[in-house]
Amino acid sequence: MKIKHLLSLLLAGFVLTACATTETAPAKAADGVLTGSNGMTLYTFDKDAADSGKSVCNGPCATNWPPLMAADSDKADGSYSIITRDDGKKQWAYKGKPLYFWIKDQKAGDKTGEGVNNVWRTAKP
Repeated sequence: MKIKHLLSLLLAGFVLTACATTETAPAKAADGVLTGSNGMTLYTFDKDAADSGKSVCNGPCATNWPPLMAADSDKADGSYSIITRDDGKKQWAYKGKPLYFWIKDQKAGDKTGEGVNNVWRTAKP
């Protein structure tokens, strides 16, 4: 009986530890593109150099293409990394490319930013 109780306690501890250390990805795949937690399509900017750790979309550009922001406590995981923007704030990147929303997308599933100025692309998983 003691061994069964001990095994139950060990299993419960393992489950709690696994749940406590599970991180949620900053984006998810939906309809062939990456979306934010709000369901809105995410985009990449051709002028951002992959793995540079920088975004070149600042000021008015970032007003029209809001970055997918990361909290100071967020941690990079797998294909997701975190860059530091010119203003010191953190932004999520996927496979080294910073991720953005498009101000003209009105609802989840909109992809109106694809191809804007021939430099904006939907982020693909």
